Amino acid sequence: MKLHLEFQYFEDCPNHRIMENNLKEAIKDLLDKIDLKKIAVEDIETAQKVKFRGSPTLLINGEDLLGMPTPENPVLACRFYPEGIPSSEKIKTEIINRLIKNQKHD
Repeated sequence: MKLHLEFQYFEDCPNHRIMENNLKEAIKDLLDKIDLKKIAVEDIETAQKVKFRGSPTLLINGEDLLGMPTPENPVLACRFYPEGIPSSEKIKTEIINRLIKNQKHD
């Protein structure tokens, strides 16, 4: 079973390009194991619909990469990562961990 990745961002946040590049690097050897969907969050209605945690956000099977809970009042904002934008290694590790977890449940 493939993992479903959802990359949420908006153009006015400069950090989305860094995370998008890190994501591309992380998944380059895993393309047969994932489905990637990019969602441009351009208005508050979309932010509320996707329960936006801020730009950029990566969801893996609907769960935040770093476990951030769903916000009660999603807004259009840049997301702050206390340890910086997740690296390609961090992203790849999380994806592989979820793949292993899924295999155990199949």
